Amino acid sequence: MILEKAKEILEKHHLCNHCLGRLFGKLGKGTNEERGRAIRLLLSMETGKEYKEPEKCELCGGVFNNLDKFAELCIKAAEGIEFETFWVGSRFPEEIEKKEEEIWRKFRVVSGEKITKEFNRELGKVIAVRYGKTPVKERPDVVFIVEPFSEKVELQVNPIYVAGRYRKLIRGIPQTPAPGFKESIATIICRAFKKHFHGKCIFKGAGREDVDVRMLGNGRPFVVEIKRPRKRKVNLKDIEEEINQSGKVEVLNLRFITPEEAERILTTRHRKVYEAIVYVKDGITKEEVEKVVKSLKNAEIKQRTPRRVLNSRADLVRVRKVYDVKGELIDDKHFKLRLVTDGGLYIKELISGDRGRTTPSVSEILGKEAWCEILDVLEVLDDVEGDN
Repeated sequence: MILEKAKEILEKHHLCNHCLGRLFGKLGKGTNEERGRAIRLLLSMETGKEYKEPEKCELCGGVFNNLDKFAELCIKAAEGIEFETFWVGSRFPEEIEKKEEEIWRKFRVVSGEKITKEFNRELGKVIAVRYGKTPVKERPDVVFIVEPFSEKVELQVNPIYVAGRYRKLIRGIPQTPAPGFKESIATIICRAFKKHFHGKCIFKGAGREDVDVRMLGNGRPFVVEIKRPRKRKVNLKDIEEEINQSGKVEVLNLRFITPEEAERILTTRHRKVYEAIVYVKDGITKEEVEKVVKSLKNAEIKQRTPRRVLNSRADLVRVRKVYDVKGELIDDKHFKLRLVTDGGLYIKELISGDRGRTTPSVSEILGKEAWCEILDVLEVLDDVEGDN
């Protein structure tokens, strides 16, 4: 039946071995070109008529004869781009794909393979052999999109994702660029990444601290996405050392990750340990500090979005928990609070009450105004919260 159908098709269409074999591409093993050549030989033997391969195929136009040329075009398009893995895609003229579908429909072909699929695979083989690169479908370094009839190549350079933790050692520096500030955590970190990867750097932190708050301890998780990197073989330790020389920001445990890992890191809320110096204008006693500690420990906090961030946050009431509290009297107007809380709890408002928008609060417990003078994040804990 294969030979009968092939004979019927070849009487109507001038097809090369690739396009002939592709009609039966889902049958047997081997390449379509080998399959087409075998079918043509068997037909010649069976009928006594010579079924020569045409000089020019009416379907593909002979593009399979130019795979070496297309491979060279791909490598030229990637000139200056460091990569080891790749994938090939292609765009054929709509009329070619429609003509192939018409042949399938007219001759009831049910075992065919699309021309784009064969072209992508065969060109990938040439690039792999000639240039020593590895074809990888999942997350290749680069993707070549080839237009065989116009001989154009579009290069897609896939981004690199790096995760780590940062420590903010000084106050007065925002996490991301902001008016009135010469630099930020993001600019300090991205400066080094851009230098080593030669690509556009996008910084994303898992939460953020205020400009006047330090981030100490094991640091805050963050992800850097490097778009269109020209370099991929980068020693992350070199980047760590360069950033850490700033004296303002330190990064720890840099590692390459997948986009899925990046999403998980940025959407997971961690419990945090804070240390705050609280000022009470009307004075504070040791007994009152103990009252605050007792009242806040294991307390459920209902916090309406603070007024100071309403321009960038939805006006909602969020429920967060304080797990542990320790207090220490400093003088008659100051005391120290160490808190372990859910992520997403605004500590300054937990202290001030934000005009009743946060309850309970230190001000509410004391019955007098209190506010945070100094705040540090001491730890971002690895034991994460559930969804709440």
